[in-house]
Amino acid sequence: MISSLKNIVIPSLRDRDFKGTFPHFRRITEKKIDLLTFQFDKYGGGFFMEVAVCSPEGFTHHWGEKVPPNKVTAYDLHPNIRVRIGDKDDWFRYDKVNFFGNIYENVANKALKSLIEADDYWSVTDFR
Repeated sequence: MISSLKNIVIPSLRDRDFKGTFPHFRRITEKKIDLLTFQFDKYGGGFFMEVAVCSPEGFTHHWGEKVPPNKVTAYDLHPNIRVRIGDKDDWFRYDKVNFFGNIYENVANKALKSLIEADDYWSVTDFR
């Protein structure tokens, strides 16, 4: 699954000026940092994408630890200010029966299409 995501989804993130390494990506602008993280099901067979926005200076945890702009991830932000994007229940499942084509490529293409939802979120969301 990771290979298909790297071949199908990540190039689109790069085209959108995202930097980072799988599973964490960020786009740093003068006004904010757009974040996207892939979170895999600990039991296997699925993942979801979480998006968030933070200050262009990075993020400071409530205990004082500072995360610089080039290291911040969606995981650093509280779950209440992260948004899941994805399939019907937010999970992209690749452990289901698939009758047509490569299941991993099919799921990666669904994730790629869901980036529109992420773009909509980033276009209207400022950091809090």
